[in-house]
Amino acid sequence: MGKGFFNVPVAVNEPVMSYAPGSAERKAVLEAYKSMFNSKVEVPLYINGKDVKTGNTRTMSPPHDHQHIVGDYHLAEKTHVEDAISTALEARKSWSQMPWEQRAGIFLKAAELIAGPYRAKINAATMIAQSKNIYQAEIDAACELIDFLRFNVQFMSDIYMEQPESTSAAWNRVEYRPLEGFTYAITPFNFTAIAGNLPACMALMGNVVVWKPSDSQIYSAKVIMDIFKEAGVPDGVINVVFGDPVMITNTVLASPDFSGLHFTGSTNVFKELWKQIGNNIHNYKTYPRIVGETGGKDFIVAHKTADAKQVATAIARGAFEFQGQKCSAASRAYVPKGIWADVKKFLIEDMESFKMGSPEDMSNFITAVIHEGSFDKLAKYIDAAKADSDAEIIAGGNYDKSKGYFIEPTVIVTTDPKYTTMSTELFGPVITIYVYEDEAYSKTLKLVDETSEYALTGAIISRDRYAVEEATKALQNAAGNFYINDKPTGAVVGQQPFGGARASGTNDKAGSPQNLLRWVSPRLIKETFVTPTDYRYPFLG
Repeated sequence: MGKGFFNVPVAVNEPVMSYAPGSAERKAVLEAYKSMFNSKVEVPLYINGKDVKTGNTRTMSPPHDHQHIVGDYHLAEKTHVEDAISTALEARKSWSQMPWEQRAGIFLKAAELIAGPYRAKINAATMIAQSKNIYQAEIDAACELIDFLRFNVQFMSDIYMEQPESTSAAWNRVEYRPLEGFTYAITPFNFTAIAGNLPACMALMGNVVVWKPSDSQIYSAKVIMDIFKEAGVPDGVINVVFGDPVMITNTVLASPDFSGLHFTGSTNVFKELWKQIGNNIHNYKTYPRIVGETGGKDFIVAHKTADAKQVATAIARGAFEFQGQKCSAASRAYVPKGIWADVKKFLIEDMESFKMGSPEDMSNFITAVIHEGSFDKLAKYIDAAKADSDAEIIAGGNYDKSKGYFIEPTVIVTTDPKYTTMSTELFGPVITIYVYEDEAYSKTLKLVDETSEYALTGAIISRDRYAVEEATKALQNAAGNFYINDKPTGAVVGQQPFGGARASGTNDKAGSPQNLLRWVSPRLIKETFVTPTDYRYPFLG
């Protein structure tokens, strides 16, 4: 059997296709969308390489057309979760011993399947079930997931090459073992790429996984598993269960073999999971790894020297792309009075040009929010702003759920920098703006740092480099990803590793080697070539 030190393909970011009118990719994704929208899919559990149908099902509907059913999915019972765990542990015996280049080959193949034959399908699934327009689906479901898979292989290779110093007398080497036991991935609705990456990156490092996708992302999760199967992920390495999140999590966390949680979702849920793991700590065979990326109350700060059009564009894109349902979406902004009139004018002009509706119509910039619960929450905050004396809605403010869960992009202006929507995560197309006195810049930076419990992303827009430097220092703990003269969204794998601290998570930086290091347990091996035969040291002479 051949051996060697293997160089992996150099990772490059997947080019984003344009989907311009008349393009081949536009035609392909519209054909896939129509076919999938007008047919019904059945999504079983996936345990030990087998489709498991429980007979207890729920339907799946597009958020932009909630009466239309595109399929159903099966719900797990406790016995299915237990089967997923035992299956994973059995699969670990072989998977953890598989040479790393074989694991790499599987996930590199998965990346190429997405880039080619599955591109239209995974984008269409994301457009249908998560109401993303084609551009948002392309940069997420196709490009970012491809990037995660490619770059993770390169990061894995780089990690394995990190070795300690040796001498002529002893050879020191580190092997990066997978965690002992099984890992648990809980993934969100808003990014197909995150949903695919959380279980895949752990499996790449030799771990076995029980994966629970969001109920609102199951359609594209099915496509992800189809890709992983075709790429050659062995049976039992990644097992997928749907259903009652409390029951599934209780069953997983009760196992003494639980060794790691990879989570993206709400802050409160993550805190409760951390607490539950702590309460169970005496039951585990090892200390579980806990990695989480949670909420955000992400900001844009404009300086008095900022270009008003640039500020308005950063707000329009940062707050309203994918209906504000990005962890990184701008949901509060601080604009100086001197440029506010122009920013307001440009922003309202942009918003008046927005079209809203089904993602099948590619002229629509805005589509629906994910489900009725999100719609009702957002409508409540909008109605409160209409009634409050210290808030004014200057754009948007309407909503309608008769056909789909449509919330009009909304701008609230407040005179209270601690107003509810300046500090509360809404996760929708609503941004609140506080207009500050031009000379109160330093004071405003302090407000930005103190107003929210979160610290995920933020942006400063300024043509004054001293102002940029001041903000960079003052807000060093307010954002894990900090943007200068840009919107606070759009992190690219391999370029801007993503994550935040405070209530926004453990800041383990998805899309970087730091994250992969959490899913290995290094073992140092020292080999001595000439073994001593006398206990006596020279100082004893």
